[in-house]
Amino acid sequence: WYQRRVREAVVSTQSTGGISQSALPYKRSVPTWQKLTPDEVKETIYKLSKKGLTPSQIGVILRDSHGVNQIKHLTGTKILRILRAKGLASKIPEDLYHLIKKAVAIRKHLEKNRQDKDSKYRLILIESRVHKLARYYKRKSVLPPNWKYESSTASALVA
Repeated sequence: WYQRRVREAVVSTQSTGGISQSALPYKRSVPTWQKLTPDEVKETIYKLSKKGLTPSQIGVILRDSHGVNQIKHLTGTKILRILRAKGLASKIPEDLYHLIKKAVAIRKHLEKNRQDKDSKYRLILIESRVHKLARYYKRKSVLPPNWKYESSTASALVA
């Protein structure tokens, strides 16, 4: 298993990082030392979302500052689903948003440095990932069927 995993990491052309992973606790119950109630956690999630934080940033803050290890174990639902139920979720998914943001930054860099061949190549790889993710989200009806990524309007999406 390990050798296969290492081989996959080396072979991958569009690798997005290493192969290390975190492990979730085996017990899915709420720890006995947990002081917050599900309603208090939901209110904190709403408050942090109104400040403009993404679901993953909210999870990090709840983990580090409030001692909530798994929101799903405490509330029964994930952060994004809690935000969707309240109507606070963003229009485009978080992973797609960050890929578009990265593509916009590289495109801005290429305006100043046209000769940077490596960045041109990276931009092609990132934009292909954007198109692949967009296809997936259209298929899952997260994005509307007529949504299209265009490099000219991408900076308005992440502004």
